[in-house]
Amino acid sequence: MTRRELDAAGIREPRLRAAYTRCREVNARHGRTYFLATRLLSPAQRPAVHALYGFARTLDDLVDVPEAADTPESTDGRLSEVHTRLLVDLRAGTSDDPLLAALVDTATRYALPAAYFTAFVTSMRMDLTVTDYPTRAELDRYVHGSAEVIGLQMLPVLGTVVPREEAEPRAAALGTAFQLTNFLRDVAEDLGRGRVYLPADELAVHGVDRARLAWCAGRGLADNAVRAAIREQLAITRRIYREAAPGIAMLHPVSRPCVATAAELYGRILDRIEDAGCEVFAGRATVSRGLRLAVAGRTLSRALWARWRHDTITAPTVEV
Repeated sequence: MTRRELDAAGIREPRLRAAYTRCREVNARHGRTYFLATRLLSPAQRPAVHALYGFARTLDDLVDVPEAADTPESTDGRLSEVHTRLLVDLRAGTSDDPLLAALVDTATRYALPAAYFTAFVTSMRMDLTVTDYPTRAELDRYVHGSAEVIGLQMLPVLGTVVPREEAEPRAAALGTAFQLTNFLRDVAEDLGRGRVYLPADELAVHGVDRARLAWCAGRGLADNAVRAAIREQLAITRRIYREAAPGIAMLHPVSRPCVATAAELYGRILDRIEDAGCEVFAGRATVSRGLRLAVAGRTLSRALWARWRHDTITAPTVEV
């Protein structure tokens, strides 16, 4: 399958093929829902998605899963090195760095602005020093780099049937909705890393603060105040999904089943949290493999029909 995707995307050079293959392996290993949805795209589109995911996941792990000898200062230094190298390689249109080669090739093919990647690195660096977000506006600044720009990066790969700038707010909103879903699913895990990705002022309305979250985490059970706060956050996140939903029809028909599947599966995580009584400390809300396959299987016929009915999206080539 990897060879078919690379051939379809016109990626011939052995070094680049190896870099894209590595990114695909990262996506398959870590992005279960994301990888499954990616399989609904045409083969020519998939390598670019793998490259974008592979880069983002690698930098996210650099911050969240540091080596034993790492310090915030050393990690910040490594992020700065990657960022500097990336900017140089983006200007050159090529990279011999194993981490960056596929990303730079994708960014060059799809004319992705360097500012998208700078915003992402900025948010990753925030994770080294910022542990709380007093207001929604401050959280939004983090989410812009960590999630909105991911949606914007994906848009040229997915293609649109409207002017791209018309679809961009919807793509950014869907990236935000995915990120907020992760925050709600991972409240306990993030708290264990010393971070709270829920606006403090919105929690305070329900009498919840970091100390109360820590107390609930310690006993493995949310209290009524925390449950009420989580219920409000679920409602906010669902509203953002609704804002993003019209964007699916703005995509190229071949890409719609993929994005619709990802949106449905991420939305099901919110359902799982709600079904558990907004309990976020007794266990991590997940969507079962069976349900993931059932949802993907339901949209597979639409994906195949779209590929047959419409012109296939061809990956841009890079002038050598």
